[in-house]
Amino acid sequence: MDTKALRQKILDLAIHGKLVPQDPNDEPASVLLERIRVEKERLIKEGKIKKGKKSAKTSDKPHYPFELPKGWVWTTVGEISQSILYGVSESAKSHGVYKLLRITDIQNNFVNWKTVPFSDYDESKAESYLLKDGDILFARTGATVGKSYLGTNLQENAIYASYLIRVQTYNQVLPEFVKYFFESGYYWSQILCNSVGIGQPNVNGTILANLMLPIPPIKEQKRIVKELTKWLRIIDNIDRGKESLQDSIKHAKTKILDLAIHGKLVPQDPNDEPAIELLKRINPKAEIITDNGHYQKNKRFEIPNTWELCKLGTISKIARGGSPRPIKDYLTNDANGINWIKIGDTTKEGKYINAVKEKIRPEGVKKSRMVHKGDFLLTNSMSFGRPYILNVDGCIHDGWLVISPIGEAYTSDFLYYLLSSSFAYEQFTNVASGGVVTNLNSDKVADTIFPLPPLAEQKRIVSKIEFIFTQMDTIEAAL
Repeated sequence: MDTKALRQKILDLAIHGKLVPQDPNDEPASVLLERIRVEKERLIKEGKIKKGKKSAKTSDKPHYPFELPKGWVWTTVGEISQSILYGVSESAKSHGVYKLLRITDIQNNFVNWKTVPFSDYDESKAESYLLKDGDILFARTGATVGKSYLGTNLQENAIYASYLIRVQTYNQVLPEFVKYFFESGYYWSQILCNSVGIGQPNVNGTILANLMLPIPPIKEQKRIVKELTKWLRIIDNIDRGKESLQDSIKHAKTKILDLAIHGKLVPQDPNDEPAIELLKRINPKAEIITDNGHYQKNKRFEIPNTWELCKLGTISKIARGGSPRPIKDYLTNDANGINWIKIGDTTKEGKYINAVKEKIRPEGVKKSRMVHKGDFLLTNSMSFGRPYILNVDGCIHDGWLVISPIGEAYTSDFLYYLLSSSFAYEQFTNVASGGVVTNLNSDKVADTIFPLPPLAEQKRIVSKIEFIFTQMDTIEAAL
């Protein structure tokens, strides 16, 4: 279920007057706007508010983007707002009289007030900027431009920063309705059309004031807000359920891999060639880990009797990549260039590296490391230990380790799942070196101990894993 699209559809129905039925007994919105006009003129005369710049007039002319139900009117944000005010230019402090709410403190219509910093703003000037229930804050610049937040049940003595604009509506208009309008597709289309700036898009107070919005009668506003709140709460619950299910799927996959490499995913077959015979055939000089009992007693690893434990370097060659420097001097677009394989050539949750974006000149090969199709690459950086199977030949930089399987000790798919397991990550973490940036040493990786099942069982394990993972992926894709 595409909950994002569903949310927008419900909001779209609401601002088109199609979410709840109209009541002919409701006082028309035109009367509501007239009362706002009268109140605004009174406040101007009393000097409580300033006369604003001329904005678009309320109109029912057909040039408006869509037709409204009877009793509704088109107006602007400025016409229904008592105040549209920029925030204060103040530095965040660890202590102070007021909380200083910033754009970054607003995440998904929520503010964690415990993490909001303070300000020592002048108390004699703070009154105008104090946040109240019903205030709508609008992000006017940057990547979050257009995002809004409605203050409700405010417990903090808080002001707001300069990159935010506060909108205070007149009592005849529900701020909750305006906030929902600020989430609608029609609102966002206006923001995109009216934002200025290339590197840093922004929307100023004048642009905000001139945004058009449809206003229903006050009673219908209440019905719309009630209905929207109900439906959007349901959608939020669905989203939380989706996130929980996605987390559960992720944990389940980890558990399945754990069962697989412990020999608990599929039954053993006594007719399978034991792993010790396989190991002797592949590498007669291989070091056999006979102290399996030591690992089992310490609960490091338990394996079936037909399996063996062996060092990864026993059945693989492991080496670190190398980088010709400066790399820009070796990059080329020539057809005879050598594939330059980078971590950026991988895809999220991908299993293979199928293509590369850059090549290096042939003379750079001797300063790098050549790898081949079928080799395994292991990330060797801050996000170390992620395996990939190569589907191309090329050279690798020192952010990679290459694992070149010897003989047929492991099937490619089983080795991939083995290296993807939490056990492998734990092994690599234990041998990683470095302070801020951790790195994998090829010799230490070669000394890590991994389980070796019979080849026939490896194939059964892979078949079982891929069957289960396919089912899980189908479920996840349907969310």
